[in-house]
Amino acid sequence: MLRRKPTRLELKLDDIEEFESIRKDLETRKKQTEDVEGVGTSDGEGAAGLSSDPKSREQMINDRIGYKPQPKPNNRTSQFGNFEF
Repeated sequence: MLRRKPTRLELKLDDIEEFESIRKDLETRKKQTEDVEGVGTSDGEGAAGLSSDPKSREQMINDRIGYKPQPKPNNRTSQFGNFEF
């Protein structure tokens, strides 16, 4: 295998400006979502709502990470397909 010298990367002013603008956008989105969640928790549903029902806690975690579980069908055709002999 041939060895080559490391490639030199240069940081340009445009790259820095683009990074700063994206970071500011993400921070404003985060603040907006915190404000929306803050309105929902102001009526006393805060941490007490998490510990009361494990299903709701699991649902909140799934929503947060974007996981949408699909129910598993319990028939043989779904497990093995439709085999005809």
